[in-house]
Amino acid sequence: MKITVANPIYDSVFKFMMEDERIARTVLSALLKKEVLTVEMRRHEHPNVTRDNLSMFRIDFAAKVRESDGSERLILIELQKTWLNTETLRFRRYLAAQYNAEENMLKEEEQRCYAMPMVAVYLLGHRVGDIEEPVVYVNHKAFDYDGREVANCDTDPFINSLTHDSIIVQIPLLHGKINNRLDKVLSVFDQTLVADKNQHVINLDGKLYEDDPDMMHLLHRLGLATMNADLRQEMNDEDEYFSAIEDRDTLLMEAKAKLSDLDAQLSDVNSQLSDANAQLSDANAQLSDANAQLSDVNSQLSDANAQLSDANAQLSDANAQLSDANAQIRSMAQAMYHNGVSLEVIAQSMNCRIDDLKALLGLS
Repeated sequence: MKITVANPIYDSVFKFMMEDERIARTVLSALLKKEVLTVEMRRHEHPNVTRDNLSMFRIDFAAKVRESDGSERLILIELQKTWLNTETLRFRRYLAAQYNAEENMLKEEEQRCYAMPMVAVYLLGHRVGDIEEPVVYVNHKAFDYDGREVANCDTDPFINSLTHDSIIVQIPLLHGKINNRLDKVLSVFDQTLVADKNQHVINLDGKLYEDDPDMMHLLHRLGLATMNADLRQEMNDEDEYFSAIEDRDTLLMEAKAKLSDLDAQLSDVNSQLSDANAQLSDANAQLSDANAQLSDVNSQLSDANAQLSDANAQLSDANAQLSDANAQIRSMAQAMYHNGVSLEVIAQSMNCRIDDLKALLGLS
C-alpha cells in the first residue's frame, strides 16, 4: 500500500510537522535514543523567500528526557535544518546566541545559574565531507591527563553549561534502508522516494508503518499537508527561491570557472615572463662576460701597443746609433783615404769589402 505524503525537506512542511507535540516527541526520541517525556516548541525561524540568503530553518525545543538510569533531565534541543551547503559560522553564531539567552538558564540554590544542557541537531540537505554514515553522533567526553575517562562529568551542570553534544543527519545518504527506530523515523526525509513528477510529495510503503501508531500519526499529518493550499503555495515559493539561488550559484560557479581560467592564463603568462626574464638575465650575464673578455683583450692590446711603441723607440735609438756609427766610420775612412792610404789597406783595416768601401766613400 503506497502512502503519499508532503516532503518534509521543505521548511514549511517541516514546520507544520514538528508543530505537532506528539510528532516532535517521536522524532526527537528517535534522534536522542532516549524517551522524550514532554517537549515544548520554543521560538523558531522560517526563511523569508524574498531574502537573498541561504535557508536555515531553526526550532528550539525544551524537552524532558528519561536517562538510562531512570532519572529525568531537562535539556535544550537546537534543531537546525538546511537544504544547501551552509557556512559553519552561521551554525556557531546561532548556538552562541542560545548559550547567552536568559531563557536557557537553570537557577539552582544560592541563586546560581547554569545553562541548560544542549543537544544540537543538524538535518542537512547535503553531505559532510567524505563521511558515509547517514547519522553521526558527536558526544563530549571528559578525560584526565593520562587519557582515562572521568566519571560523572556528563551530569555536572558546570561542564554541561560549556559543552554540548551534536547529532548530524545527512539526508542525501538516506536510501530507504530501515534497520532501527531512527531509520524508520528519518525515512520520511528519504529523497530517493520523491515522486517522479512532483518533488513536493514522497511515496512511502504503508506496510512498513502499520504496526507503529506514532509513525502512522506522523504520516497522517504529512498527508494533511498535501491538502493544505497555503503549504502548497509555500513549497512553490521555496522552489522559486531555491531555483533563483541555484541560478545565482550557477552564474557564480561559471564566473569562478572563468576567473580560474584567467588566473591559469595569467599564471602561464607570468611563467613565460619569468622564463623570458631568466633568459634575458642569462643574456645580460653572457654580454657582461663578453664585455669583460673584450675589456681584457683591449687591455692586452693596449699592453701590446705599449710594448710595440717601446720596441719602435728602441729601434729608432738603435738606428740613430747605427747612423752615428756609420758616420764615424765614413769620416775615418775618408780621413785615411785623403791621407793617401790605399783602398785595400783601408778595407782590410775596416774588415769590409772594397766595393762596400767605395760606396761608403762615394767613389764609383
